[in-house]
Amino acid sequence: MRYFDHNATTPVAPEALAAFSRACTDFYGNPSSIHTSGQQARHAVEEARASVAAMLGCAPREVVFTSGGTEADNLAILGAPAGHVITTAIEHPAVLAAAGLRNATVVRVDGSGRVDPDEIRRALRPDTKLISVMHANNETGVLQPVAEIAAIAREAGALMHSDGVQAAGRIPVDVRALGVDLYSISGHKFNAPKGVGALYVREGVKLAARQVGGRHERERRAGTENVPGIVAMAAAAALPRPVTQPLRDRFEQLVLERIPDVVIHGRNVPRVPNTSCLGFHGIEAEALVIALDLAGFAVSTGAACSSGATRPSHVLEAMGVPPALARATIRVSMGRGTTPEDVESLVQALETAVARLRKLSPAYA
Repeated sequence: MRYFDHNATTPVAPEALAAFSRACTDFYGNPSSIHTSGQQARHAVEEARASVAAMLGCAPREVVFTSGGTEADNLAILGAPAGHVITTAIEHPAVLAAAGLRNATVVRVDGSGRVDPDEIRRALRPDTKLISVMHANNETGVLQPVAEIAAIAREAGALMHSDGVQAAGRIPVDVRALGVDLYSISGHKFNAPKGVGALYVREGVKLAARQVGGRHERERRAGTENVPGIVAMAAAAALPRPVTQPLRDRFEQLVLERIPDVVIHGRNVPRVPNTSCLGFHGIEAEALVIALDLAGFAVSTGAACSSGATRPSHVLEAMGVPPALARATIRVSMGRGTTPEDVESLVQALETAVARLRKLSPAYA
């Protein structure tokens, strides 16, 4: 199987797997215990914290380990001070659902999938306490103007959170330069195991714990730390970022040359370098995904957390993409291990599958 679904999850890197295995055998103590085995585990966790902090450009004490991006998003949004929240229509469900539990305003995006900072400014209220705008969209890869919005948040006296799950490990991330107060990441998006993530919490930010029962993680996230997962995520964080933009650009060029009636969503705005979101007029995306799977290629119809949904992608809907085209859209996401030969083969398989499906489609003339 040639794997083109890295935005859903990534293969565990050998370096991360080795770190995980070593932690299971060597650092089995509870990191809250004061005996030698416990302190060995604590040392491993704190070394890992420093590695993740280096990836984000922050101090180690500003990193809170979580079970993944969803928990990090929930902690940021539900743990922030009570008051009005501003977010966008294209956020991950972990953000939208959490914001839905608060007094929230959801702002629109333009046809390219980017939010206009002026829309954020217009949504401000005297009681606005938090603005949450993702760094990179999980379906289109489109990058948001986070630094500009963070400046608006500072002027308004509000906290700024960004869901960086699809950005970390794919582009350079410097939370200080971005100006954010809170930033979520998930290890399995950059070749660490599933079940571990982190939330950057700027020093001085008051954040109420959402998981209680202990004083772990500076009293922000109760529960014994997942030592093997944390150590493995740190190993993955230290790896050089995969070089995918030439492959992604070549893929899109070949698709546009060989296949008619294709739309690449967000193509003319900044994106993460590994993601293509393509609509093929006149077909159903699920049929195309199945055809490619049978041919040995793994792609997706969009966000993995929304698989099985009958309505079109909420991201494409927010962008104003017509429902028929939204239902004809797939996501191709590349990563560590993707080769030029993989790309060429995928284009050939796409050309064949799209042509066959269009011949069978009454919607394509």
